[in-house]
Amino acid sequence: MDKYLDAAPEAGMSFFKNFNGKGKVVMMNLLRFRDKADYANLQSIKPAKSITGSEAYQLYMDKTLPLLKKAGSRIIFYGECNEYLIGPNIEKWDAMLLVEHASTAEFIAFSQNKEFLAHAGHRTAALDDSRLLPILESNQYT
Repeated sequence: MDKYLDAAPEAGMSFFKNFNGKGKVVMMNLLRFRDKADYANLQSIKPAKSITGSEAYQLYMDKTLPLLKKAGSRIIFYGECNEYLIGPNIEKWDAMLLVEHASTAEFIAFSQNKEFLAHAGHRTAALDDSRLLPILESNQYT
């Protein structure tokens, strides 16, 4: 089974084309943590002792939350999960995170922030697999 940790360049271009200028964007993150964080090629941020993927993700969030707030973004929801009620039984996720950004441009600026990028390796070390789904609000059913 394929695993996904980073956005492909084509996906980034498509995201910008389809979402730019359309208001707030919510990013739905599905997260599967490694049993043991993998800091191979990330020696500059590697903790002194071995930690779990969940602990590495907490380090990532500790560094990222202040930057999110500074960028005008916010955490809408974080929760632990596992198996789907409806969905493929081969996909299991440890957590789901919803992050609201004021706009596509704000999200892109945040994701390219040098201070953010300096700590993004904790996310890479933490995750075995992930999904990131951008969502635009719709008033269709309200």
